[in-house]
Amino acid sequence: MTMHAEPSTSPAAETAASALDAPTRTALFETMVLCRTYEEAILREYHADKGPGFDIGKGLVPGEMHLSAGQEPVAAGVCAHLTTDDAVTATHRPHHLAIAHGMDLRAMTAEIFGRETGLGRGRGGHMHLFDPATHFSCSGIIAEGYPPALGQAFAFQRKQTDRVAVAVTGEGAANQGAFHESLNLAARWSLPVVFVVEDNDWAISVPRDAATAVPSNADRAAAYGIPGERVEDNDVEAVYAAAARAVERARSGAGPSLIEIHTLRLWGHFEGDAQGYRPELAEVPSHDPIPRYEKALREAGVLDDDAVQRIRAAAAERVEDAIAYAKSSPLPDPASATSYVFA
Repeated sequence: MTMHAEPSTSPAAETAASALDAPTRTALFETMVLCRTYEEAILREYHADKGPGFDIGKGLVPGEMHLSAGQEPVAAGVCAHLTTDDAVTATHRPHHLAIAHGMDLRAMTAEIFGRETGLGRGRGGHMHLFDPATHFSCSGIIAEGYPPALGQAFAFQRKQTDRVAVAVTGEGAANQGAFHESLNLAARWSLPVVFVVEDNDWAISVPRDAATAVPSNADRAAAYGIPGERVEDNDVEAVYAAAARAVERARSGAGPSLIEIHTLRLWGHFEGDAQGYRPELAEVPSHDPIPRYEKALREAGVLDDDAVQRIRAAAAERVEDAIAYAKSSPLPDPASATSYVFA
């Protein structure tokens, strides 16, 4: 199967003279650090009261939890080109994308904790974050986000705006019918949508090469007459460049694009996943994209100790504020269990 065989040193796009200016590179790093700081805090709170043993139904945050550590370059590189007027649909592993797209951390965290002050009044949980303020949604259903992104893009097109929709899914979902139907319709109607595939090598426990007939899902774009591009090495600056091309194409009215990004799932598919199916598990931490990018920015003179400390402290302050807000927010009144439903 395809694995991350590159050493932990920076990829070519990060070590070579960057085409990006220092403020842009710093902003990408800041987004990645904020996303990781958030996931580490959720990891801590999720496991704090799951024992003895591991009871998935116990604790402040009951139920499954899918964390995005390692996939931060996707969110930072893509969402850097979006505004909150643009739409994003994400997967069951959505936190990094929600954060990079500007979702309010307090409301998001309260929803994850099942509190009344959450985005969905605590009724959706971490896989169902719906935020009209940022036009963000996600779902636990595989490839579910692609068709709604078409609807949003169609509305943007009909209103003659330059707004775009970004639909994100995993590489396993690229074998779903909704993926192909969505690419076909988007191409047929020349919709302003960017399709993004996060290839983290594993569809839960199934290696991509065991399930997918082509080495790159970006090659599938040709079947629908749209551009397709694959980004290797989990390289945030390469993601940024690819997303710039795709978003500009969509905004200009030229139609959809497909980007597949070879990223990395640092942790399990869900919390509690022993990952016995991963032969490369011991090597995974050495491919962490955040230390790698920090090293590249230090070598380029973009970051120093003080800057890194400020960035990490600012991220921690925001995240811990959101955690405290969620914990102090009220649980939904059981008497309201039939509210906000159709019947």
